[in-house]
Amino acid sequence: MLNLSDFKHIHCIGIGGIGLSAIAEIFLYRGYKVSGSDMKESEITDKLMRKGAQVFLGHREKNIEGTDLVIYSSAVSQDNPELKGALEKGIKAVSRAEVLGSLMDEYKSSIAVSGTHGKTTTTSMISLILENSQKSPTILVGGNLSEINGNVKVGSSDYFVTEACEYMDSFLKLKPNIEIILNIDSDHLDYFKDIEHIVSSFSKFANLVPKDGMLIAYDANPFVSSIIENLNKNVITFGFNERCDYYATDIKFNSLGLPEFKVNNRGKELCEIHLSVPGEHNIANAVAAFSCCHYLGIDISNIVSTLESYNGTQRRFDVIGVTKDNIKVVDDYAHHPTEIKATLKAAQNIPHNNLWCLFQPHTYTRTLALFDDFAESFEAADKIIMTEIYAAREKNIYKISAKELVNEIKRVYPKKEVYFFSDFNEIANFVINNAENNDLVITMGAGDIYKVAEIILEKDRHS
Repeated sequence: MLNLSDFKHIHCIGIGGIGLSAIAEIFLYRGYKVSGSDMKESEITDKLMRKGAQVFLGHREKNIEGTDLVIYSSAVSQDNPELKGALEKGIKAVSRAEVLGSLMDEYKSSIAVSGTHGKTTTTSMISLILENSQKSPTILVGGNLSEINGNVKVGSSDYFVTEACEYMDSFLKLKPNIEIILNIDSDHLDYFKDIEHIVSSFSKFANLVPKDGMLIAYDANPFVSSIIENLNKNVITFGFNERCDYYATDIKFNSLGLPEFKVNNRGKELCEIHLSVPGEHNIANAVAAFSCCHYLGIDISNIVSTLESYNGTQRRFDVIGVTKDNIKVVDDYAHHPTEIKATLKAAQNIPHNNLWCLFQPHTYTRTLALFDDFAESFEAADKIIMTEIYAAREKNIYKISAKELVNEIKRVYPKKEVYFFSDFNEIANFVINNAENNDLVITMGAGDIYKVAEIILEKDRHS
């Protein structure tokens, strides 16, 4: 375990990323000298500079001069000149996950939220419940949460809440007292060999819970169930049936498509909740957050009021605006077939005419590995527009294109309207010229497809 007090000048490679920027901000708050590098300027790098960080654009060995600890994100390759330079000079170089584990170890009530889907939402819900209950938690969340003006907040108590990402087995470096496993699904197959490999990693994560800690797990996922079946740890289950410790019943959707349900604990009805975010998947997220906070002794009324007022984080069914022709434009981060289905299913409960899905696949490896699942995930959409794959950290050595996915969707759903445009302006113009009154348009993906929503509304304002 790192002794963070041994260091004075910390350099972050990939400081503009949502995860590492939060770590940098914590160190700035604690009075460390912080520098970092990224490939481009952003709102995140600007914010860090205003708080006192020195940010370099581009990665060069000279950027690490004077540094005594280098932290790198999972997106940084081993041939990065700053990482190579640190190793050659004998400067301590560690992953973001290892530093996060060292930070968590300083807190008595550290909560790590894991799962293939729903981490950001559930982490945000728990964080705001604790915040609104005057518990002053330290919060690291994988999206921008308006209530804390960003993705990180340094609190003054022994509560620490963070997402626990399974990619590259990062979460195995963490030190949680309380873990949540929301679900397990096939993803990150550029690292994991198969679903068995993924389940094995989650099993190791579950075993990190100390004897006096608690694992909170979704019992309806067969992979999660297989982990907790013979686990010698304290376990709380949540879900939608009576065999769970906490479960939702009497589920309804109001005229706006928002869910209402009752929360029960071991046969006893505790409360009724009316969420402000759509989808059955958000019921599961809310019950997970409820289970965690009720276990921590938070008053039920505080839990309910916070869950009911929670409006989501940026890029999670984020209503961007409405055009003059009453076309609602929404942006969502969904980038996995399971998430696409859940988001489109949630959208179906919202009153609308046609449902448009403007999708940008994220990474070549994910598109290739889950190709058939992607093709079948758009059933609930009336009109589908695909743009080219967002490469992120990858090169297209697989020679795969989004056009192939378009052709497969057309084969699976021959009666659906499916289009391909590589240019964002073309997409925006097509939607503006063809969408009708009361249509619902969702830009979807983990890349920069959100820009299309902004272009549509900008063009509408000037029309």
